[in-house]
Parts: sequence; C-alpha cells; structure tokens
Amino acid sequence: MGKRIFTSESVTEGHPDKVCDQIADAILDEYLKQDAHSRVAVECLITKDLVVTVGEVTSEGSVDVQSIVRKTLREIGYTSADIGIDCDNCKIITSIHEQSADIARGVWDREVKGAGDQGSMFGYATNETESMMPLPITLAHKLTMRLSEVRKKKILDWVRPDGKSQVSVQYNSNKPEKVTSVVVSTQHTLDVDYNTIKEHIIKDVIEPVCADYITSETKYYINPTGRFVIGGPAGDSGLTGRKIIVDTYGGVGSHGGGAFSGKDPSKVDRSASYMARYIAKNIVEAGLAAKCELQIAYAIGVAEPVSLMVNTFGSGKIQDDEIEALILKNFDLRPQAIINKLNLRRPIYKKTAVYGHFGRNEAEFTWEKTDMSSVFRI
Repeated sequence: MGKRIFTSESVTEGHPDKVCDQIADAILDEYLKQDAHSRVAVECLITKDLVVTVGEVTSEGSVDVQSIVRKTLREIGYTSADIGIDCDNCKIITSIHEQSADIARGVWDREVKGAGDQGSMFGYATNETESMMPLPITLAHKLTMRLSEVRKKKILDWVRPDGKSQVSVQYNSNKPEKVTSVVVSTQHTLDVDYNTIKEHIIKDVIEPVCADYITSETKYYINPTGRFVIGGPAGDSGLTGRKIIVDTYGGVGSHGGGAFSGKDPSKVDRSASYMARYIAKNIVEAGLAAKCELQIAYAIGVAEPVSLMVNTFGSGKIQDDEIEALILKNFDLRPQAIINKLNLRRPIYKKTAVYGHFGRNEAEFTWEKTDMSSVFRI
C-alpha cells in the first residue's frame, strides 16, 4: 500500500504495427459492410515499400484489398517514400482464402454455434479515472492522440506520422499521485532542430494532456536519441497484433495473449475481451468494487465458457465468487449472445485499431456502456 511507479506506453496511428492493425480492421469493416455475417481473420505485414495481407475469409462480400490498403496509408499520412511509404506506388501482395471447413463445422451454422478458438480473455476496470481505465495508459493514449492532432492541424508542421509516448505514474496507497516521467518520440522533418522539437512537444503536447499530474520533479525524455527523421515502415517493419498491451490496459492486469485487429466477432479473442471489459466496467460503476478483473475462457466450437473468474483485488463489497454468480445470472457469455448484446456485426473496427479499444466514449464502443450496473448494486 506504499508508493510505487507504474509505466504504460502508446503509439500513434503512423507506428508500423498500428498501420497493420488499421489495414486489417479496414478490410474487416469492408467485408462487414457487404455481409454482416462475414467471417474474417486477416493479418498484415509492412515494410518500407511493401505491404502483405494474408488470411482466411468466408463472406458474400467482395473486397478490393489493394484500394483499402492504399486508402488507409493515405489517410494516415504516408504519401511518399520520404515520409515512410508511398501509398500510391508501394507493392502490395495479397493471399486471402476461404476459412477452414474443419473450424467452420464447430463454429458456424447461420449463427455462431461455438467459440471461434480456444483461449482466455480478460477485462479490467478501475475507478481511478472517469473512463475507468488505469491512469498511465489513459495519459499515454491522450499524448499520442495529441501528437496526431498537432500534425494534422499543422500546429506543429514538422511532426510526421510515426510516434510513441510513455508515461510513468507514481501511486500512493493505490491512488495515482503524480507523473514522474514522460517519454515522447516523434518522427519529424529534416529541417527542424532538436531544441525546437523539445520545447514544443513539452508545451503543445505534454502540458495540455498531463498538466494535472506534472510537478517540478517530472522528467521529460523527448526524442531521446536526438533524431527521428526515418520513421514509419521505412524505419521499422510492422505486423498485425504486436501492440496488444497498448490495445488493452497498458500492462495493468492480465492478458490472454490474443490480438484483436482483423478478426470478426465470432473470434472470442475480440468479442469476449470486449464483453469482459463491459462487465468489469459495470461492476466498478455500480460501486461493487474499486477495481475488477474478469477472465473468461473458451474451448473451440463450444458455446458456453469453460471458466469464469473475478478478481476485485480485495476491493469488493461482497466475495468474488458472489460477483461471479451475479454475472452468470445476468449475462449470457455464449459468443452469439455477446455479438447480439454488444451489436458487434457492424463496420466499427478500424476506429478501434489505434489509441486503444477501451476507455473511449464513442457511440460505436458499446462495451463501454454502463447500462447493466444496476444488477451489481447492493
């Protein structure tokens, strides 16, 4: 219950791994627009002049993958090789085929019969912020969102698409007290000097986001190597699903290991993680616990979960097994029921692919609602 420091990171939409997540989810969205029952599992790999998309799809829709790739790169800001990749002239390789019949026989019969794969999924919520997310990942996401904003609005016209943030928060008796350090690395044009970068990143990016937690002792690490001109896919290759901690809770709590992007909601990696967050958030909103972690586990082809676990870290007003009983009484955890409850057969996923899947107050993010909190009020 003493003092401790916890650190979380985020990355911008131009980070190569996040570029791949956005491409994968853009492809998924297009299939869902044409056929809401599309079953999609798409992966992406990117380097400086090449994008590779692979996967398995069963759908009535027909998608022009190349145009989606180029459009997504253009929207992010990758319009030339000098910036990171040329959206109009890069090479694109696609290998997408129909999903396995062996998997489909246990998963699909007009509706989702069973889980699309085995595995365990986690959800988490805490009362330390309004969004019921841990403060370090909340601030880290806000910093990368702000980096994107100052670039797109040309507030800082030397900022380019690739970037990262990292925030260290000191807790005292499990409550966030102050930010001890902030790391921001931003890709930039060749002509800007380091002192200008440092001054304006602190003034125009960090201070507007972190002001409530900054002290005279807060340390800043701005572009610590001193130069970040070569960025995006030209600087580092990217791959779908390589930022799963950024996507979730910033390292707080547990993670089952499954990535989200490129997967339709029959894949419990995605849908059950959303449901676990939804339930955990409603528990905390109801005041039944100060923080709550949920685990749901499945076997492939089986609808009912094989296990459910609640951990309130000693903060619950009733025993954790009693909360589990309330969940099983009030929530249907079969994959099709999750899809129906959260209205997941919609083209909403590209928006989730950057700046986190949780803690965002947007209409598409149905798993952020607290409309079931009444069942946990005692």
